[in-house]
Amino acid sequence: MSIYKIHNTKILIRGAGDIASGIAYRLFISGFKVIMTETEHPTSIRRKVCFSEAIYDGEKEIEGVKAIFSKDPDMALRVAEEGKIPVLIDPELKYLSYIKPLALVDAILAKKNLGTKIEMADIVIGVGPGFEAGKDCHAVIETKRGHNLGKVIYCGSAEDNTGVPGEIMGYARERVLYAPASGKIKVLKDIGSLVKTGETVAVIGNVEVKARINGVLRGMIRDGFEVYEGLKIGDVDPTGVVENCYTISDKARAVGGGVLEAILFFMNQIIKN
Repeated sequence: MSIYKIHNTKILIRGAGDIASGIAYRLFISGFKVIMTETEHPTSIRRKVCFSEAIYDGEKEIEGVKAIFSKDPDMALRVAEEGKIPVLIDPELKYLSYIKPLALVDAILAKKNLGTKIEMADIVIGVGPGFEAGKDCHAVIETKRGHNLGKVIYCGSAEDNTGVPGEIMGYARERVLYAPASGKIKVLKDIGSLVKTGETVAVIGNVEVKARINGVLRGMIRDGFEVYEGLKIGDVDPTGVVENCYTISDKARAVGGGVLEAILFFMNQIIKN
């Protein structure tokens, strides 16, 4: 890669959920032009801090940074030049060669690689399990809570997915809400609501969804969404701090910092060479 390419500051992020949005925020305020891609019907849970909501509402603002739903790549590039974050419906990256980003960040968090390849951009970063640095990306970012959260891995992979949510105040699986049945969900308690153990927060058909711990609803899927049994539909924050529902999480900031570090690392290698 020649040095002139460092003047290309476009970063394409696969996914626009809460972790991806935290990454986008850190890159954006650091001066990069960020473009995000999503599916046609995102199932984001922490909707108040997910740029994916722009697909439903036309735009979404998080901590002063605004994302705009863009119907095509030309609009996306215009939005990026205007100082906002475009969100495209493009799960298969069919616009990748048109956008020609400096870096591609796979932040879908599918726990497996859904098609990202190391040759897709000059810098390719995989977020979380499912990627191997040096094989299908240039670097991997650790997403597991703990000592290594946000660490940049230049050789190897992130820790395997355990299937157990990260622990907060001693609660792990108990704080996550899963759909007990399939069907259309009716949300009774939305994000920011304080809830108690056993309280009904939503219904799917005739089946109630109950909180299993006391706390604040930090995440809840959109009202009226068609869900399937076992789908993650929400989470309760046992700290009960309502303000945290509307700001980027510590985890998203840490992972975002790792992505920023990796991009700057590889850009610095270009300058040195």
